[in-house]
Amino acid sequence: MTGRDASTVLESRIEEDSLSAAMAEFARTLVNGVLENREEIDKIVTTFAPSWPIQQMAVVDRNILRVAIFEIVLGGETPPKVAINEAVELAKVFASDSSPKFVNGVLGSVMGIASAR
Repeated sequence: MTGRDASTVLESRIEEDSLSAAMAEFARTLVNGVLENREEIDKIVTTFAPSWPIQQMAVVDRNILRVAIFEIVLGGETPPKVAINEAVELAKVFASDSSPKFVNGVLGSVMGIASAR
């Protein structure tokens, strides 16, 4: 969003927040996974939120969805219901009042493709 390198920002946050090795590795997996698979993830968002063009979607909503979809569809480490719950909680804190319902609806629909993989 600000044009800063994601890896640099991530490493700075890991250091600032004194994350454990396991938490730091999980954060790297999420960030790198989303970056490496963004095209596929964005296609999934477009499929399950066709009324909201991805470039017109609120930046926070879009990125919450990207991380959660990576976890649900591609990551395989986080149980889908946990990923959805965490995404909804992030939306409650960082996004608009309507975002939690939107995020929950999109991710609930995405769960179907996760079980098919």
